[in-house]
Amino acid sequence: MISTYPFVSGKYLVNGEWIELSEKVDVVNPANTSEVVGQVAKCSEEIVNGAIEAAENAFETWSRSDIGERANRMNTAAEELSKVIEENVTVFVRENGKTLVEAKKDLLRCVEVMKGCAAELLDWWKPEVLPGKQKVQIRRRARGVTAIITPWNSPMILTFKRVIPAVLAGNAVVVKPATNCPLTIMTCLKVVAEHFPPGVINIVSGSGKAIGDTLCSDSRVRTLAFVGSTETGKDIMQKSAGNLQKVYMELGGNDPAIILEDANMDEAAIKRLRMGILRAAGQVCSAVKRVYVQESRYDEVVEKLTKEFSRMVIGDGIQPDVTMGPLNNKAQYDFVNGLIERTAKSGGNIITTGIQLNPETWDKGYYMLPSIITGVDQQSELVRVEQFGPIIPILPFNDIDEAVKLANDSEFALRASVWTENEDIAVEMADRLEAGAVFHNNHTVFSDLALDFPGLKESGVSRETRHCGLEFFADSYGFAD
Repeated sequence: MISTYPFVSGKYLVNGEWIELSEKVDVVNPANTSEVVGQVAKCSEEIVNGAIEAAENAFETWSRSDIGERANRMNTAAEELSKVIEENVTVFVRENGKTLVEAKKDLLRCVEVMKGCAAELLDWWKPEVLPGKQKVQIRRRARGVTAIITPWNSPMILTFKRVIPAVLAGNAVVVKPATNCPLTIMTCLKVVAEHFPPGVINIVSGSGKAIGDTLCSDSRVRTLAFVGSTETGKDIMQKSAGNLQKVYMELGGNDPAIILEDANMDEAAIKRLRMGILRAAGQVCSAVKRVYVQESRYDEVVEKLTKEFSRMVIGDGIQPDVTMGPLNNKAQYDFVNGLIERTAKSGGNIITTGIQLNPETWDKGYYMLPSIITGVDQQSELVRVEQFGPIIPILPFNDIDEAVKLANDSEFALRASVWTENEDIAVEMADRLEAGAVFHNNHTVFSDLALDFPGLKESGVSRETRHCGLEFFADSYGFAD
């Protein structure tokens, strides 16, 4: 029997060599859990240590490489990756659950990150001369071995937005992808790694805790970038404190959308709101997870959004007519279903709608119809937690002060949005909202991938940048006469 698994299945990458392990875990299709898409190797602590050593050795020469050479290598890698995007879209859909449109967009954005970051590098790296009597330059240098731990929900773009700037800044990386969705990341990074010296890009897989603990506790790792839950992020910070590692974290979110009474909630606006809620079945850190509507418009918005949700076609993302795929894994599926059940028992009104593309196969995957929930208050579990699924509570408010207070009443502060025809009011509210970024009449991502605005409070640890994230992976130092 000829295996249809990807080349990277059951393997890890250290010092330019792909090595297969006998101990593996199946990667299953969330749209059909009886289908095994490939396997993921369960790397030991010894293997992880070997990856760190390979990265440390590669760093010695790669950190001193010419900036132009780095950019040229990355641009060549981007061209090669662009040639294999189409053939990897279906694998991504099968291991993640996204729709074809979502999957292809994510892969194309990875190529965009590579090209944009390479272009940004050339000017960003130039020394900055400060005015004054003493000649002082601000110069940059690579930090060292960089560990990158990425999640299952948007694995491609969230991995590339860390790996690419880290490598371009002169670091060598050890990448740990999520166990239940690693195949497309590893396949694409294989293409990239081939254009860099051995050891610059290393990939290990397996237990998140075991590998994470090793990466956090090793003094050779100077920077650690993590995307995932706030709980895990806190654990990583505690364990990395002993080595004073530089940590860069994108954590949980509970994004509010505030709709004022003057908002133009026409068909296009409702569609934008729906996309902000249901993109990737709601499994996005920066998705809308709470909607606050001024009382005079409350019934109208509930009605219009319910109608918009009813148009959603739920099924296997490999089918071109599907507009929302399944949830990625059983743990998340069980959590969201349990959240709905507890909300209904506590008196919440569950409005479930949408179209089942193939109802007869519904029980084979982690499928859910989208739901709107009314009749809940600010203290409801549904409103307090990060749901990470296709469900959204809608709550009324009286005035702007109340809306801001409700929106800020969360330990999370990743993104927010204000829906109003008055831009001055939107700006005034944005100044008061606790969020890393605030959108006006939309809830989306930045179209310019060079922009990065991290979350506040328990949603992240880092700082804003306009340079593709390069600043996170380099040290600035002064050089003076």
